[in-house]
Amino acid sequence: MCEVMMVDSVTVLWRVAEVVAQGGVAAWRGVSGDISVPGRRDSRGIVLWMQRQVGPSATLLQDADTAAAFINSRDLVAIGFFKDLKGEGAQAFFEVAAEMVDLTFGVAEAAELFQAYGLSADTVCLFKKFDERQTNFPVDPVRGLDTAELTRLLRVHSLQLVMEFTNEVQPVPSPATVPRGPRLRCPHCPPPPQTSNQIFSAKIPHHMLLFLNKSSPEQLSLQDGFRAAAGGFRGEVLFVVVDVTGHGANVLSFFGMTAADAPTLRLVRMKNNRKYQMEQDNFSESAIRTFIQGVLDGKIKPHLLSAEPPEDWDTRPVKVLVGKTFEQVAFDETKNVFVKFYAPWCPHCQAMEAAWEELAERYKDREDIVIAKMDSTANELENITIHGYPTLHYFPAGPGRKMIEYKSSRDVETFSKFLENGGTLPEEPPVTKAPGNGTGKEEPSAPRTDESRDEL
Repeated sequence: MCEVMMVDSVTVLWRVAEVVAQGGVAAWRGVSGDISVPGRRDSRGIVLWMQRQVGPSATLLQDADTAAAFINSRDLVAIGFFKDLKGEGAQAFFEVAAEMVDLTFGVAEAAELFQAYGLSADTVCLFKKFDERQTNFPVDPVRGLDTAELTRLLRVHSLQLVMEFTNEVQPVPSPATVPRGPRLRCPHCPPPPQTSNQIFSAKIPHHMLLFLNKSSPEQLSLQDGFRAAAGGFRGEVLFVVVDVTGHGANVLSFFGMTAADAPTLRLVRMKNNRKYQMEQDNFSESAIRTFIQGVLDGKIKPHLLSAEPPEDWDTRPVKVLVGKTFEQVAFDETKNVFVKFYAPWCPHCQAMEAAWEELAERYKDREDIVIAKMDSTANELENITIHGYPTLHYFPAGPGRKMIEYKSSRDVETFSKFLENGGTLPEEPPVTKAPGNGTGKEEPSAPRTDESRDEL
């Protein structure tokens, strides 16, 4: 029977209280003020982080038998081999171990352990029960051990060469596969491992995705060429298999896809969510390699989503833009165009809907002003990346394809002032304080700030 370990928020608070009573983590680390907790933000992750701060962050391994047992105890362990555990390299290693709570760390200085693992100088080794079994990261004798670089290397090489996407959100079941009666899960068995946090926290700049239906033997066989292509891009491109009938069902809409589109390939540039696809899917190793290299070299253009424009898109007060009609409207040199980029599910977008409609009614008879909106979950633009909802951009008339982001209050009167002033807001008159402010001087009003929005 599987062992069940439950850690709730009360347990976390008690452990934090114990640390504070003993002088506190901040005092122990020689700093004051708040400390950011990296990595996992669930209760288990916070407890692990606290334990690493107040106790040893790495287990001391003193002989070959202890080291072998330690390596075999986990699917993944990192061991720092240092000839001087008080040296700068070892101290940097302990610092990394204290922060990376999702990885188990050991440390060794015994000469017999250096010999047992074929080492002659200070080295950090990552031992795995998958892919290559041992990956060595020698410590540069001149530059020493860089904590940021070691963290990056450990995160990259801790991932399997090809990951399968899973997350905490349960996959959307097909109606035909839903059993009758209550759905129960064994209380003694842990949930399946969640890989989404690993995938995104590794910060690998590109993700190559194979979407397939795992219930199809023909589609499963496509993984062979996919895996064969992965080795040459490690650290630059992360290869991920997405089951369109499992956890992957929840992310299909992000790619403008349905399960019927599988099998298919997509590459995502993570810094701007640009998506790339082959003109025709080819799942061979050579075709995948050529495609990826073409994207990395800038020879392949992104694939941009675009919905079809509604028949009445330009007859309403608020013009409804899609990817394929955006440029002709937004960059019309005779128009001043004010566009709301939104997501249908965003509550902040919903809250300002009435104000946007009222603004459009106010200016519907103005030939030089267009009020528009675009669903950014279904439409993408090559040179404009939307990072949060709602985002408001103003495109003034004239040449130059200018764009001004609006960041003030989302009410009709402020919108109107912005439009009437040519894409800027007039300065507010200074506010005179009541007698007794101590200076007798006028002070400017507080600057306007952007209201809440949903960040991507």
